[in-house]
Amino acid sequence: MNSFSWKKGLLTASGCLLAISLVACQDKELAKVPQPEPAPVQEEQPIEQPVNPMNTAPLTGLAVETAPTDRPLAVMINNAPAARPQSGLSAADIIIEVLAEGGITRFIAVFQSEGGADAVGPVRSIRPYLIELGESYDGVLVHAGGSPEAYSILQKQQKQHMDEISNGGPYFWRSKDRKAPHNLYTSVEKLREGAEKKGYSHEFQSPVYMYDEQGSTSAGEAVKQFELHYLLNSYKVTYDYDEVSGRYMRMVNGKPDEDKDNGHQLGAANIIVAGADHKVLDDVGRLAVNVDQGGEAMLFQKGKMIRGQWVRKKGDIIRFVQDGVEMKLVPGKTFINIVPNAPKFSDHVKLGEQS
Repeated sequence: MNSFSWKKGLLTASGCLLAISLVACQDKELAKVPQPEPAPVQEEQPIEQPVNPMNTAPLTGLAVETAPTDRPLAVMINNAPAARPQSGLSAADIIIEVLAEGGITRFIAVFQSEGGADAVGPVRSIRPYLIELGESYDGVLVHAGGSPEAYSILQKQQKQHMDEISNGGPYFWRSKDRKAPHNLYTSVEKLREGAEKKGYSHEFQSPVYMYDEQGSTSAGEAVKQFELHYLLNSYKVTYDYDEVSGRYMRMVNGKPDEDKDNGHQLGAANIIVAGADHKVLDDVGRLAVNVDQGGEAMLFQKGKMIRGQWVRKKGDIIRFVQDGVEMKLVPGKTFINIVPNAPKFSDHVKLGEQS
């Protein structure tokens, strides 16, 4: 063995002895330090699953914390000049506007996802075609009186309805700041209480629309404003598109159409204008409106207008189609304006600002 190998071996042995000495010293030091007791074993806690905060309201397609399951309420709302501004319309999911006698329209306001103790009204009478439209959303029909034909249908077919005159008086009240018949009100809360006491069905069976954030705008042309003319020159409905809210905001005779109680201007993400045949039935001016045959229609959403048709099969709601294919709606409230076909559908729709 040469001197280099001998020295290398000596150094290696010395290193090992030094390492052993250090470990021994560390063991003695550790023995002097009190060691902590082992922590008790904790039982495994179940992981709490987060509650899904977003569900969908069936009649608007909007995200909500809790999806409503209540059956809709279809309330007949007076739209005579003396009844304006109305209360509660800003809480309706769907509003259908259609002519009544005298050239003035009537609203069917369908409530499901909103509404509580706040006033809704003024409530007015019902007609056969109003029964068809309100019932198509599986709504409990809410009204104050009705035509003889409407009463016959309600009684013979045992419709589930709330009538201030015949079977629901306690769930309505009269306001002192307006004259009858323009002063009758109710609330979603009272109507649900009345429906409960009458034993009406709670099961939600309404047909619903198809919703998409972009709707069906790929098939549309830009229309930011349009006017509707029913019969009277003194009654003009205008819709202006609001880019911020994504809604068409409603005006009547040049003034914002506002909810009386909260001041909110009425507006909707979707406006369907549908042409239907109208027929005058009597000297009073009562009408028959064909809400089954379908016909020409326009859909307004996201600042665009789509031309197509409306259809309503038995037991279904009014739907907007193009070439037989149902168009999707934008999540939000929907207004359906039914105008006469005479002299022709286009005479009742005037397109305004376009781009």
